[in-house]
Amino acid sequence: MHEAATTDAAATVRRARFGKLPERIRYEDMTQEVETDPNARTKSTYNPEGAWNYYSCLALDLGL
Repeated sequence: MHEAATTDAAATVRRARFGKLPERIRYEDMTQEVETDPNARTKSTYNPEGAWNYYSCLALDLGL
């Protein structure tokens, strides 16, 4: 019984110092479904010839 009182006292001190954990967030609340624009594919297509502009490589930067 002495052990349970010590655990309860430690828990009380811990809660007083740190408070309580935030409530859990459900996965459904973290996601959002958005309708896409049917013409979005033609506006932002992948261009393989221009993709090298966004690629970063230290060896290429140093000219190796």
